[in-house]
Amino acid sequence: MGEDAARRCLEMARYLASTGDTVRGTARRFGVSKSLVHRELTVRLERLDRALYRRVRGQLQYHKAIRHLLGGEATKRRYLSEKQEKWGIDEQDKQK
Repeated sequence: MGEDAARRCLEMARYLASTGDTVRGTARRFGVSKSLVHRELTVRLERLDRALYRRVRGQLQYHKAIRHLLGGEATKRRYLSEKQEKWGIDEQDKQK
């Protein structure tokens, strides 16, 4: 593995561990694909820094465990938004 790839892997791992961001958020932050982030954090990081790998792995497992909840919330927001657009409901009407 090249020095640049190792440095990038460690930077992404430190970022994810310190912020608790998701794989997609980390990918956006570093301008790479989520597949690359996932591979770096699950395959390459283990060879570079075991302690950091364990911290990141825990974060990834947590995000995987709650993803069904986040997806449900996103769907709920989408349908509420569509309903409000259809019926012309705005924030002031909801508060009454």
